Amino acid sequence: MTAQALEQSALETKDKEQLLAIAKALGLKGSTRLKKSEIIEQILDTTSGGSSSPSPAPAEAPAPAPAAESADSPAGDDQEPPAAWEVELADDGDPAADGIRAREVDGSSASGGERRPRPSGQGRDQSRNQQNRDGQQNRDGQQNRDGQREDGESRNKRRRRRRKGGGTGQRGFEGPQGEDRDLLEEDDDQPTSNEPVRVDGYVDMRDEGYGFVRVNNYLASKQDAYVPVRLSRQFGLRKGDHVTGLMRPAGRNEKNPALLEIHSVNDRKPEEAKKRPRFEDMTALFPDEKLRMEDPDDPTNMTSRIIDLICPIGKGQRGLIVSPPKAGKTTIMKTIATSIERNNPEVRLIVLLIDERPEEVTDMQRHVRGEVIASTFDKPSDQHTQVAEMAIEKAKRMVEYGEDVVVILDGITRLSRAYNLAAPASGRILSGGIDAGALYPPKRFFGAARNIEEGGSLTILATALVETNSRMDEAVFEEFKGTGNMELRLDRRMAERRIYPAIDVDASSTRHEELLFDRKQLQMVWKLRRVLSGLAADGNAAPGLELLVDRLKTFRSNDEFLAEVAKQPGM
Repeated sequence: MTAQALEQSALETKDKEQLLAIAKALGLKGSTRLKKSEIIEQILDTTSGGSSSPSPAPAEAPAPAPAAESADSPAGDDQEPPAAWEVELADDGDPAADGIRAREVDGSSASGGERRPRPSGQGRDQSRNQQNRDGQQNRDGQQNRDGQREDGESRNKRRRRRRKGGGTGQRGFEGPQGEDRDLLEEDDDQPTSNEPVRVDGYVDMRDEGYGFVRVNNYLASKQDAYVPVRLSRQFGLRKGDHVTGLMRPAGRNEKNPALLEIHSVNDRKPEEAKKRPRFEDMTALFPDEKLRMEDPDDPTNMTSRIIDLICPIGKGQRGLIVSPPKAGKTTIMKTIATSIERNNPEVRLIVLLIDERPEEVTDMQRHVRGEVIASTFDKPSDQHTQVAEMAIEKAKRMVEYGEDVVVILDGITRLSRAYNLAAPASGRILSGGIDAGALYPPKRFFGAARNIEEGGSLTILATALVETNSRMDEAVFEEFKGTGNMELRLDRRMAERRIYPAIDVDASSTRHEELLFDRKQLQMVWKLRRVLSGLAADGNAAPGLELLVDRLKTFRSNDEFLAEVAKQPGM
């Protein structure tokens, strides 16, 4: 049997893909669409130099190398020295470089370290024919060598591209867009320092058990510290708790720093936080301790004196300041806040301004020593709701420790509008276009006001807008009208006549005011109210207010005025 017959029988045992690989290695093109027999004939014609007669075999043919050795060594039979990319690949410790190292050692040891010359007695076609006949049984090993070389080239190109800032064969620019870009990006992922940093803020808990320490005005930011579930359960943290401690900077793939230690909770030892009662479990009572508004050093402050007589405010009061636009409600709010701070220093005051003008926020901050929490009208609705929830939760946490807290909200109507925009739609629309589900959060806010039997109180005074020609505002007021236990009404007609304070003395009142006056004062106040009610019989509250203001100006205190009322049978 001739050598060509043996070669043909060996080729016929292979599938078409293997034959295509052999044809590609021989430099043949256009073999993809040929049949298997045609590919075999093309390979035989190429290896035999175009003649039909078989070429004579060499006298001493080298034995075929084992498959394992062929797979390990990427070098060819000519034993050429490795290229620069192969040396770099070997230095980087790539697994595909083992054969490169072996070939480099063999090449250096042969002929005293010199390059082995090519055999000169054979032509290029004869050498290719010899390689084809010797390597048919070991074709898989040859493909492995070629694959390793191509894989090494691709790895080397990718590595070089990364080092040179994305260029191919060009030196990258210096700086963030050149060779140092990858280093800068890696440095950005690493924290600048691993030293713990002091953190001070308010806890915003999630239902899943974890939370964040808000350090930027109760709003979410990148500087907020992540509170793990372990710390929240260990110290019984709740939303609104004021926490101080240590946090570690954010590391790789972390959005926020992480809280490591807690030094204090609400300015107390962390261990005490777990022993405190829950606000929802505490017993609510009617207000029975009066917050004095009248300032003995300022008898001309008629707003405070009228409020003390007509609608007194107690600790735990849930009051509404019902006002049309431009009736002076902001001035009355500032007067109430200043009077509470001056006459009741033990009370913690929080002024919450929602959807307010920025200049009004600045004016309130300069007039009030207490905390002013604001979200101006140029902020989104979800920010209004987040600030309001954090503020009321903070007040609840203080009440749990037995403190007396007063929250002045401006206003409950704007807060309801914000919830109507931010809350998901429930599908039930009430009068005025307000969603039924949007009224529950502001009701929960307003309903938190109560006098606690176990100690402490939470007083909320909220403004409600009326006469705005908005059906939504009217619907909000109707929903909250029956929830409060104190109501201070302002009159637009008196404000238009520049009669200040524009308080409707006949429509303003406090539920269970007998708990805030002693028996003697209560009788005199009722007598005064009967007189004022008679003056407002025609629906005009101005005569009664003018009479009350004129009589109060003649006395330095309300006690002196009530004593005079008791002496006169008809006032």
